[in-house]
Amino acid sequence: MGYYIKKEDVEDLVVGAAILGTGGGGDPYVGKLMVLQSLERGEKIELLDIESIEDNSFVVPVAAMGTPVVLIEKVPSGKEALYSLNLIEEFYKKKVDYISPIEAGGINSTIPLVVGAKRKIPVIDADGMGRAFPELQMVTFHIHGVSATPMAISDERGNASILSTIDNYWAEKIARAITVKFGGSAWIAIYATYGSLYKKACVKGSISLAIEIGKTIRTARQSGKNIIDALLDVTKGYYLFSGKIVDVSRFNIGGFARGEAKIEGLDDYKGSTLIIRFQNENLVAIRDNEVIATVPDLITIFDKETVKPITTERLRYGLRVIVIGIPCNEKWRNEKGLEVVGPKYFGYNVEYIPLEKRIRNFN
Repeated sequence: MGYYIKKEDVEDLVVGAAILGTGGGGDPYVGKLMVLQSLERGEKIELLDIESIEDNSFVVPVAAMGTPVVLIEKVPSGKEALYSLNLIEEFYKKKVDYISPIEAGGINSTIPLVVGAKRKIPVIDADGMGRAFPELQMVTFHIHGVSATPMAISDERGNASILSTIDNYWAEKIARAITVKFGGSAWIAIYATYGSLYKKACVKGSISLAIEIGKTIRTARQSGKNIIDALLDVTKGYYLFSGKIVDVSRFNIGGFARGEAKIEGLDDYKGSTLIIRFQNENLVAIRDNEVIATVPDLITIFDKETVKPITTERLRYGLRVIVIGIPCNEKWRNEKGLEVVGPKYFGYNVEYIPLEKRIRNFN
């Protein structure tokens, strides 16, 4: 017997997911409304620890794919991902035992909960990133040898297809092209595997961590405590910068929202400038021409007044912000992981140095 998600958990989850999403993963507010609708209809969402799943169980992650800003204009109803899940079951001629998130950030932390509620399938408290990343092969399942395909991809109209590719990089390329043709967003069921391999490959406890982060912020706000201090304690994170956004460049290329934000320092950071470059998610933070944080570590931007995380599509001139860094899951801090999600993969000629070491060296 697992834990059943409550309305309060959903409120906390979306806050924590937006922080772990590092600016990407889609607006979690849309996902929150979908989950709350499910609970209001009396549907139950069971969350399971990975130790509860059987080795021979059939596990399938589900997610939204595409440019995050599109979901603001094409608000989903909650049924879209079911097209892909149903197609996967038809292909394998097997019922799915457990749903999983593919990433811990943004809307993709909530989509599996909606699907689980509608299909009465338990959701596993784990994912494949421990944060959000922009490409399909950027998951711990990939570095543990799980194939992305056969995968199902669908749109909100019910158009759907099964992809079979020679490797996970080709799955990303082809699915991305389809997503663009679908209008910038798609719904996928991917990295289908068995419980034994899933348990080895996943990042454990990601949903409960997001809920804990959100709860920590909520209780700090209610008790009048310093919210950022409480957040840094629960995430083992670091305060990187405080300032005002003075420029944002943003453009869509190849199904991604790419760009950068320029932040002029305020208070203790007056006279300094921070540049944050993103591809759906925040990738690199550069202070006064010196790199202070890179993927796979997490870089999250907060509105200074509300202390709420800001997704990349909502960055705008004039916002006063706080930037924090959070160490990534250890599964990314090895040669295989960095080959897939390190700064060099994204085109930055920078060696990965763990956040805690960079901060120590910078200070």
